[in-house]
Amino acid sequence: MVVTCEQVWQEISNYLENDVDPTLRAALDKHFHQCPRCASVLAGTRNIVQLYGDERLFQVPLGFSGRLQKRLAQEMPLQRGTVYGWVVAVAALGLLVGGISIARSAVPAQSVVQSPLAKSGKGIPAGLTVLVAEHSKVFHIAGCDYLRAKDGKVRSMTAEEAEHEGYVPCIRCLGKYLSKVAADFVKKHIKFAALA
Repeated sequence: MVVTCEQVWQEISNYLENDVDPTLRAALDKHFHQCPRCASVLAGTRNIVQLYGDERLFQVPLGFSGRLQKRLAQEMPLQRGTVYGWVVAVAALGLLVGGISIARSAVPAQSVVQSPLAKSGKGIPAGLTVLVAEHSKVFHIAGCDYLRAKDGKVRSMTAEEAEHEGYVPCIRCLGKYLSKVAADFVKKHIKFAALA
């Protein structure tokens, strides 16, 4: 089976999700080995999927939590004092406690992480050049407004080295970086598809 570049582009998401039949997968593998353009589209798409898979790199707008609570209060009128409401609340609490107990027993014990932002990033390109300040444990992209360095001592290193030394990503500047990378990727490949 021989596939064209257009067929590859149509199936690239299914290929990454292992949702193609074995015959088509073999043809796509062969095509990726022979066509450097499609191989770069595959690599770029895979990188974008991995980068956008890290939910910590996106922050909600200021005031979102308050607006969400206000909207929910408008949409769901309160009925205070009914027996049915108390039964539902107790049942929900029991389900919550039971779910947490089951989840804790299923997950092996790990070191306690003090903050959800204190986890290493996933999908960050290992060779990405980042900046770290002496008395900080966060790494930044050059030009980040949140890079604070005492005495102006800033080092540059790769993201892989920074994570190995215990630094965690700045969710603000890496979120902006991801948005720019995704926009550049889309522009480049739309222009490439128009030329083909």
